[in-house]
Amino acid sequence: MANIDWKDEVEKRKDELIRDLQGLLRIKSVLNESKSTVDAPLGMEVKQALEYMLEMGKRDGFTSKNVGNLAGHLEMGAGDGLIAALCHVDVVPEGDGWSVDPFGGEVQDGKIFARGAIDDKGPTMAAYYGMKIVNELGLSINKRIRLIIGTDEESRWRCVDHYFKYEEMPEMGFAPDADFPIINAEKGIADFDLKQKRNSPKEHGAKITLISFFSGRRYNMVPDHARAVLDIQWDQTEFLQLFNDFKYRQGLNGSYYVESGYLVLELKGISAHGMEPDNGKNAGLHLAHFLSTVKLDRKGMDFVNAAVHFFFEDSRGRAFGVQHTDEMMGDLTINVGKMTFNDEDGGRFGLNMRYPASFSMEEGMQKIMKEAEKSNFEVVNISNLEPHYVPSDDILIQKLIKVYEEQTNEKAEMLSISGGTYARSLKNGVAFGALFPGRPDVAHQKDEYMEIEDLLRATALYAQAFYELAQG
Repeated sequence: MANIDWKDEVEKRKDELIRDLQGLLRIKSVLNESKSTVDAPLGMEVKQALEYMLEMGKRDGFTSKNVGNLAGHLEMGAGDGLIAALCHVDVVPEGDGWSVDPFGGEVQDGKIFARGAIDDKGPTMAAYYGMKIVNELGLSINKRIRLIIGTDEESRWRCVDHYFKYEEMPEMGFAPDADFPIINAEKGIADFDLKQKRNSPKEHGAKITLISFFSGRRYNMVPDHARAVLDIQWDQTEFLQLFNDFKYRQGLNGSYYVESGYLVLELKGISAHGMEPDNGKNAGLHLAHFLSTVKLDRKGMDFVNAAVHFFFEDSRGRAFGVQHTDEMMGDLTINVGKMTFNDEDGGRFGLNMRYPASFSMEEGMQKIMKEAEKSNFEVVNISNLEPHYVPSDDILIQKLIKVYEEQTNEKAEMLSISGGTYARSLKNGVAFGALFPGRPDVAHQKDEYMEIEDLLRATALYAQAFYELAQG
């Protein structure tokens, strides 16, 4: 093997790496299907982020390919074998409460701040520069190296689904979109909705009528804001005192005001990644909890009572009878990422369920359907990603162990996660970084950042990983 100081090679390119990352972070690549076009099916900003990476690859001498404006790749080397890193350049919405510009890419106190800094633009740029280093050093490899760039990881994975319909499946690869050392087990992930049936008649003359309710934009995020619109034919002073008392007891902030003759309540929670709902405070569930303590109209009451019964302080599916855990992958979790209601159609919950490999998805969904029916709800719009597992003696894992242990002098433990990474879309893939042990996970949170030191360390690891894997 060539005697290469990988960290030194990264340090030589530090300023350029940060500049290129800042350019990517300044693109607000949030899914926007309301402005979808044939050339930009997920919105112009998402396409712009993809094109940014592809143009950068052309600049640095890589083969560049756009695959249907949903994904693309950059490639180097020659040979029949192919290894790859699968990254994504789409990000979740920024949310509220940032102390810096969420799309500014500002560097402060050794950190780079922006939505996507750690999930997944920072790690994507680290993988890109790892590939760039191998290329610029002219190292001898006998496989092709490919950086695959997706644009819909935070939603429905249409990017990789489309990509692998037309492009070659790598023989092995990694996703730089989770934790170091190595994640070889990922829970199954199912998104589905609970929809309130329409056979609840609209009630007239109620003292408090729920006109509308809204909380959350994504299945895989804990909502940090909720809004309810109410028609109050009751003492508003007493009602608002109850609301203020509730906020105080729960330690939450919120507001109220009158709009078009209706009373509007707003509540703030704490956002977090939906893989562990208990890391956040679900604003929608807390607001529903408050509304369940007052006398609403029948349809509104059925909605908030269902929210409290099935989900409030229960992220493990106990009310549905699907609580489950196993030693390798841990607990089944259910995140309420979306809550909507209007007085004509009723309510809907958008759910993100993450389950271990030993859980029967078919039997579990039957239980959920049965319990939902009792509360006048039905299950609709089910999508499912099966659990993913790669044995620790696989050659891919053995080579990544070598790289990680040589560079960090720490043992490369195998990890299991609740999150879903692109690794599961590969026949043989694992998640490899870029969050180092002991670092807080700030993905999907306000003031998301990546440590500059970690950006450089990850780049060195990815450079050596590409080199080792492409040796055959």
